[in-house]
Amino acid sequence: MTAMEAAALHDWPDDARTARGIQQALAGRVRLEDDTGAVSTLAGVDTGFEAGGRTARACVALFRWPDLTPLETVIGRAPVTFPYIPGFLSFREMPAILAAMAQLEHLPDLLLCDGQGIAHPRRLGIASHLGLWLDRPAIGVGKSRLCGSHAAVGEQRGDQEPLLDGDARIGTVLRTRSRVKPVFVSPGHRVSHDGAVAWVMATLSRYRLPEPIRAADRAASRRG
Repeated sequence: MTAMEAAALHDWPDDARTARGIQQALAGRVRLEDDTGAVSTLAGVDTGFEAGGRTARACVALFRWPDLTPLETVIGRAPVTFPYIPGFLSFREMPAILAAMAQLEHLPDLLLCDGQGIAHPRRLGIASHLGLWLDRPAIGVGKSRLCGSHAAVGEQRGDQEPLLDGDARIGTVLRTRSRVKPVFVSPGHRVSHDGAVAWVMATLSRYRLPEPIRAADRAASRRG
């Protein structure tokens, strides 16, 4: 199945009220159990902007698993039609991401997204939104915290603390490199909290971010 064959979940709104309703409706469909199946490919997903922010430039960097051999890097572009409002970034980025996905012959078995999964005020960050749209296991890896609170994280690689919103766990604050700022890992769809952390740790090299996300970030931002 290609991204073009994936059934659309909704039309693209241009106002926060409609977008909030979509998020609230979709959040209940997110599954937080490990259902990755056999993974032979995985992809990093990231989005930048060009033309003064009027165009989203998304990158999907496809890797073979488990050797993490780069297979393909594609770029998709789409006009930005939704205003910048924290908590609604998927409505600005996903049309370009889907345009990039449509260039792949086959969808990745697992998605690693630069951004949040359920670590989101309405439990539907970019990784959850994209995972539902494509019906693919997806994980959010945020460089900063959108919501929630956590205890202090140890300084060594692999140290972690749960990210909480009240009594609910919404993610994991994970130290991926010793004495470097942690990342915020959350399930997007069809992955558990522990599964999300395990996949992030397994796709690290010597940097803070998983290698597929690093590759997507460089291409989306025109670096390297």
